Amino acid sequence: MYKIIALVACLAAVATALPYKPAAEPHHEPKEVHHPAQYKFEYGVKDGHTGDHKTQWEHRDGDHVKGQYTLEEADGGHRLVEYESDAHGGIQIQVKRVGGHGSAPKVHHEPIPVIPVKVHPKKHRH
Repeated sequence: MYKIIALVACLAAVATALPYKPAAEPHHEPKEVHHPAQYKFEYGVKDGHTGDHKTQWEHRDGDHVKGQYTLEEADGGHRLVEYESDAHGGIQIQVKRVGGHGSAPKVHHEPIPVIPVKVHPKKHRH
């Protein structure tokens, strides 16, 4: 019985001798701040070799997007597409075609030489 009392007294002495360490507060990640999306871009291609001619631009401010792209059709006409979109009205698109109705332009390219390659069948081992 004295052994049990001595053991309990030792455990109590050790427990009170340990420094008090309060429980750590839960760690919270900082909340991300989301700003309305904003961007502007534009580009154009005018390749005389392939006849590829096109442009595009677009602006965005929050939910409002406005843009336009053009391309040259095979018959020489131009397609102009204007678009606008927002959270309330959805997307509105206008397509215009200017000129054209002729024959497709002829693009002259140098012929690509074809070089024959000999293929030897693999010999199978039996």
